Amino acid sequence: MQASTDTAGEAGGAIAIPLLAWYDRHARRLPWRASPGEPAPDPYRVWLSEVMLQQTTTAAVAPYFARFVDRWPTVGDLAAADEAEVMAAWAGLGYYSRARNLIACARAVASSGGFPDTEEGLRRLPGIGEYTSAAIAAIAFGQRAVVIDANVERVVSRLFAIDEALPAARKAIRVAADEITPADRSGDFAQAMMDLGATICTPRGPRCLLCPLRQKCLAFALDRAEDFPVRAPKRTVPQRRGLAFWLVREGAVWLVRRPAKGMLGGMRALPDDGWSAGADGSGTAPQGGNWKPGGIVRHGFTHFGLELQLMLCEDGVCASLDDEGGEWWPLDRLDEAGLPTLFAKAARLALEAGTDGRE
Repeated sequence: MQASTDTAGEAGGAIAIPLLAWYDRHARRLPWRASPGEPAPDPYRVWLSEVMLQQTTTAAVAPYFARFVDRWPTVGDLAAADEAEVMAAWAGLGYYSRARNLIACARAVASSGGFPDTEEGLRRLPGIGEYTSAAIAAIAFGQRAVVIDANVERVVSRLFAIDEALPAARKAIRVAADEITPADRSGDFAQAMMDLGATICTPRGPRCLLCPLRQKCLAFALDRAEDFPVRAPKRTVPQRRGLAFWLVREGAVWLVRRPAKGMLGGMRALPDDGWSAGADGSGTAPQGGNWKPGGIVRHGFTHFGLELQLMLCEDGVCASLDDEGGEWWPLDRLDEAGLPTLFAKAARLALEAGTDGRE
């Protein structure tokens, strides 16, 4: 396929032409994509994949995407879905505010008759920001848009040897990305940049000798590819501690629904002692019953780490827990509860100790 020469300028053509030629031969085959030369994919599939891919790897997203489009093939189907079912289907992908925004956005799109085809219109939808609106506009609607994810950020910072540290460098990266984004095949260009960053211009050990842009890359010329993007020193991540409680009765475990707002909002979970991103939990078990330690789960969130002590109820009574609202969930269907990864880990620990909570 002939790469287009219709670009934002001479610098853009020098990048876009070899990159698009490379993409035509080496594009990754992904379930939400159209291959080079094929009609643009359904905006629903582009939007769904882009929301799932935020801060999540392609390998992790692929099976979730397949299950979602099988269960909810259109945005109208997703808009009509039960929110609890969508949240359960999302469990394990993390960043659960994305799932809540997904439902809100699907309902907004369905009520308006379809996705807007411009960045401005897309940004008005719940949960769609600058990156996602640009990606949908370019990939699904063929609009010229500057699409910058982590892969593109890395490629551009190396091409132009941008020495300023992130996040301050993002303004210069956007200006440079705008210079090289073509007016034609903007969606293919965005995906080519993503693929280049994912397969060639990797964070560590970039394969520069295989890169179609190496002759235009300042970092390659300086033999400093791994120096970019420049990152500010990492901040110390606070560590929190909390308790989670495992109560089993007659083959079912007591689960609660977390508040809609806050950490893991709206998800089913084990009861806990009130830990949060800003504070440790109370460190005390509910009154009633004979609680004993059942192991520790360590989990990393974006802004803090958590050490969660699992507490098992030895006598299976602990009635005070079920006075607070929740549901008894069958242990043989626990995988259907949609527990977030943190509580799924805790449940595995408890089950290793015996389904009745005893060793």
